[in-house]
Amino acid sequence: MSEVRYAVGIDLGTTHCVMAAVDLAASDQDQVAGEIEGIPQLTAPGAVEDRPMLPSFLYLPHPDELRPDDRTLPWGELQPFVVGELARAMGSRTPIRLVSSAKSWLCHPGVDRRAAILPVEAPAEVTRVSPLQASMRYLEHLRAAWDHQHPDAPLAEQDVVLTVPASFDPAARELTAEAAAAVGLGHLVLLEEPQAALYHWILAAQGEWRKQVRVGDIILVIDLGGGTADFSLIAVTERDGSLELVRVAVGDHILLGGDNMDLALAHAVRTKLAEQGTQLDPWQLQGLTHGCRNAKEILLSDAAVETVPVVVPSRGSKLIGGTLRTELTRDEVTRNLVEGFFPLVEASARPASRARAALTKLGLPYAQDPAMTRHLAAFLARQVGATRDLAGFEDRLPADASFLHPTAVLFNGGVFKARSLLARTLEALNGWLAAENAPAARLLEGADLDLAVARGAAYYGYVRRGRGVRIRGGTAKSYYVGVESAMPAVPGMAPPIEALCIAPFGMEEGTQAELPPQEVGLVVGEPVRFRFFGSSVRRTDHVGAVLEQWEPDEVEELEEIEATLPAEGRQPGEVVPVRLHAAVTEVGTLRLEAVPRTGEESWKVEFDVRGEG
Repeated sequence: MSEVRYAVGIDLGTTHCVMAAVDLAASDQDQVAGEIEGIPQLTAPGAVEDRPMLPSFLYLPHPDELRPDDRTLPWGELQPFVVGELARAMGSRTPIRLVSSAKSWLCHPGVDRRAAILPVEAPAEVTRVSPLQASMRYLEHLRAAWDHQHPDAPLAEQDVVLTVPASFDPAARELTAEAAAAVGLGHLVLLEEPQAALYHWILAAQGEWRKQVRVGDIILVIDLGGGTADFSLIAVTERDGSLELVRVAVGDHILLGGDNMDLALAHAVRTKLAEQGTQLDPWQLQGLTHGCRNAKEILLSDAAVETVPVVVPSRGSKLIGGTLRTELTRDEVTRNLVEGFFPLVEASARPASRARAALTKLGLPYAQDPAMTRHLAAFLARQVGATRDLAGFEDRLPADASFLHPTAVLFNGGVFKARSLLARTLEALNGWLAAENAPAARLLEGADLDLAVARGAAYYGYVRRGRGVRIRGGTAKSYYVGVESAMPAVPGMAPPIEALCIAPFGMEEGTQAELPPQEVGLVVGEPVRFRFFGSSVRRTDHVGAVLEQWEPDEVEELEEIEATLPAEGRQPGEVVPVRLHAAVTEVGTLRLEAVPRTGEESWKVEFDVRGEG
């Protein structure tokens, strides 16, 4: 194996993938740069171009739809699918063959993420793929693109940093790591996207970042991507006379992002067409949504453009005899997105919820309330005590504060290329701060909204080698495993569950935790359920702490794991006394090991939703 030369950052995004690299031979930090890698991809049948972003779309063409020469890539592979720009273009015309938002499906606990379920609305003749397979296809393309351009430094032999939303649960992280391992990326670590954005800001400041923040600052990172809204809080502390960054909180996983906005714009255009006497069917609305996505990106990225044409696909039905063309205007985008997703609300506002229908189609669990400002208000209120136990921050927040007061804001995500959305978010936040007599939050400039995450991830690969500035973080939540109480059978009453802390808040990657000596019983040889819990607000629970009861908004139950642990020569259903041992792997996933009193065997349970121990 050749010596590792590059740290490669990969932003495996909901709508775009980006790849950047840092040359590890750079000795002077001021010379370090996260260089964006061009990604060769099909942009039209038979046409290949280098683009800085690979659209996260997978198109499953009909066998007769493209000739072999139409889909040949520079590295010579001929696949039965299309990835990237051409996939997005073809999918806008035939959406039933397009896989999109695979990243959101990968973290959806309500479906089997290994099952071939995408595209959801595809007819029987379309061969579907799983969310895991779709993620692998994007990573395969990125690996092939890198190897084509760096034949002397294969990607499998470089240090790869793959980013995930801060709110990804352990199962989604494990699946992401599995997708990378499946395409040969063995030197892998995971990094939260808001942290990657902040690493990019540090890198872009070229050593000047310490002049923009000071001890006592609370940096709010708002990352609004194609599929998710992520909030993180990072405190600026001091150690040995130097500034240090400590991640103190992350928000819940919120499926609210550019996808929601695309659908909102599509409904606005459909209403406009209806007023003109043209009705669209649900299939056409799918295609219109993809068209609105393209138009939105053009309008948000180019201030000189006022209108963008949108093509509505047609089946030649009685409603529409041929392809229909309409347009999306800058005013329509601004009006629908600003007022619909960023309303001015009070700090006490909370996301609205509605009673759901008993039956629903298979789909992503989108946030019920589209107002990002209400979700942000709820996050800051929930984290009002996030710095209470942090040295130097004990008395910085007034006792009567109703939410944590950020002092600086870093925005990330292509949505914020629309300055009107960025300005409205700041307006809402600073209004809340003013109402509690707190100073306005400063905007941290210098973010590259589309490319920051990949660049920051590559820089993190450099930092992991002991150079540069590292953000202290660890696990974003405290994690617990459920232990069933032993009690006599009572009609209509299940045995109560206690939550045993196996990984405290902030447990670092690559570390292990030996639980206290008390033993628990492990059922082997028959199907069992492991129940896991997480808390983003219980920061002081130590390894081995037992929660007998908790408030609903304090601890949330995560996806359970069903398994049949091997009996190892014991009787099925036997309860084996074991001690528990927990570890956070270098990749950033959690592993739980049960060790019996005697014998050399042990049972390992990972948050990998594989249904095996």
